[in-house]
Amino acid sequence: MNCKCGHKAVYFKRYSGQHLCERCFTRAVFKKFKDTIRVNGLIERGDAIVCGVSGGKDSLVLLHLLHQLQEKFNFNLIALAIDEGIKGYRDESIPFIRKACKDLDVDLYIDSFKEKYGYTLDEITSIKDRVGACSYCGVFRRNLLNQSSRELGATKLALGHNLDDESQVILMNLLRGDFSRFGRTGTYYKNLHPKFVPRIKPLREIPEKEIVLYAYLMNIDFDFEECPYAPEAFRGDVRNFLNEMEEKRPGTKYTLLKTYDKMFPTFNEMLTPEHISTCETCGEPSISTFCKKCEMLDHIKKNY
Repeated sequence: MNCKCGHKAVYFKRYSGQHLCERCFTRAVFKKFKDTIRVNGLIERGDAIVCGVSGGKDSLVLLHLLHQLQEKFNFNLIALAIDEGIKGYRDESIPFIRKACKDLDVDLYIDSFKEKYGYTLDEITSIKDRVGACSYCGVFRRNLLNQSSRELGATKLALGHNLDDESQVILMNLLRGDFSRFGRTGTYYKNLHPKFVPRIKPLREIPEKEIVLYAYLMNIDFDFEECPYAPEAFRGDVRNFLNEMEEKRPGTKYTLLKTYDKMFPTFNEMLTPEHISTCETCGEPSISTFCKKCEMLDHIKKNY
């Protein structure tokens, strides 16, 4: 089967019925990335963008796309990696990050759980009375990404969440009855606290498998390994369900995202406060007197 341009197709978009050659496919990915930024006003000239990189396909494709966009749109770009301290996983992915940053001539900064919190994730999960590893990791990573981005002078923090990630989060929040998060899973965020760096997700409308193919066609090396703690996550069950629905009914994930986006302004207005307070322990943004990170650290210290 040939692409509309006449060249041999390398990909079939089931949800749109298009056959695309390598050139048209890579251009389509960049266009979707660029359109998401333009329509939602995610990047402005003169911005200082910190790109969170993990060594996986999404974050390294995002870094390459931002670097490509930077050539036409004047903004600063820095890469930030978080080392959670997962033996045999994070130490294996960091070389991919270093290589990508060296190839693109992008400055890289690495922060770690051990340095900032005193424990690696592996050490944290060794305590008896603990919650799931992903709960600790999610809270600590978000806190450290925000804090480190702010210290690097970022005006925006770019994250590599793709269409699959976004649709999974929407469904997870619904299944958990966590309506407070419905006001925070969109294309923009209220300026809730002076220490909060706005997050942007330029890949949120691009399916995961298209990210993989783009990385392959553009010769972007990335770490294939899945986090060893992933089987503990609720996300895996939701991912399997959505993949099954997408297989039966192409376009399900995109429809879920766009339906949510139509309702997001209302959710954002009704469910998101005008401002949040400051943690009395660490001084970071918090919805209560003590932030979740400090609560978790206090529990870890008592049980370690």
